Amino acid sequence: MQSKYVLGIGAANVDVHGVSRAAIVMRDSNPGHLRTSAGGVTRNVMENLARRGVEAQMVSALGDDLFGELVRRESAAAGLDMSESLTLHGVTTSAYVAILDERADMLVAMSDMSVLGHLTPAVVDSKRALIRGASAVVCDPCLPYETLERILDTAGDVPVFLDPVSTAYARRAAPLAGRFHGLKPNSLELGILAGMETDCDAAMERAAASLIERGTKCVAVSLGERGCYYADAAGNRFYRALRPVREMRNATGAGDAFLAGLVYGFVRGMSPERAVDCALAAGHIAVESDETISREMSELLLNYTIKNYSDNR
Repeated sequence: MQSKYVLGIGAANVDVHGVSRAAIVMRDSNPGHLRTSAGGVTRNVMENLARRGVEAQMVSALGDDLFGELVRRESAAAGLDMSESLTLHGVTTSAYVAILDERADMLVAMSDMSVLGHLTPAVVDSKRALIRGASAVVCDPCLPYETLERILDTAGDVPVFLDPVSTAYARRAAPLAGRFHGLKPNSLELGILAGMETDCDAAMERAAASLIERGTKCVAVSLGERGCYYADAAGNRFYRALRPVREMRNATGAGDAFLAGLVYGFVRGMSPERAVDCALAAGHIAVESDETISREMSELLLNYTIKNYSDNR
């Protein structure tokens, strides 16, 4: 299945990250380090895939501003093809601002994704051949509901993967949850997608099973330091984790890297266990990098991380 490209449809924006030098004092100015880079949930997933040697294409909506130029430039440098994305005149490229505490864990974030309203069902219709030619499609619920629905309608047998992003966006995706091939929620997002409690492992397992019963082919629930709980329509059910990283430098890109690892395993035809190991290893690489997406991300580093952090060998 590795001869085709993977297609991303969704957010591509500029990320601004601020890391505090000391414990944050609320409602005050805090000394820290600020970084600006290309971001966006789907774009981040696609860049991670491109850096692992997967042919990756992206459909998004960008303004003809400096932010849009930065996104295009950094994406091209990473090998991500954004030629199918829209360029809109007089429109501001979407942006995401995150404040990280002194441990590099996210304290609060804010996003402006209004430009994605230009990714309408009509745009999806115009990309029908591109969607149908992909080995997999990755999208995010920052898109309008009608656009998500049209992507699923258009994809046919092409598997579509989604990261719910947040509890708020998970509510948007919940009515469509059973139509996605793969979902990567955390436990709170899982509860919203399934409409069930997820306050313990048994409840979480029931919620994942309910999504499988509704039609989802696989669910990978991210559990932070505990790793991941995986369930699929073939009957696989397991918890899996890698040993903790030596130093966490930036937690914001871990989820995007994780989903990229899962999709990478799928398009490479790996077993569920190996695909989840790839997802976990990608998350490890991400949190050990100062950047949202590690510039060292590669197939070689992925395999090295699995070998050196795994207790599942």
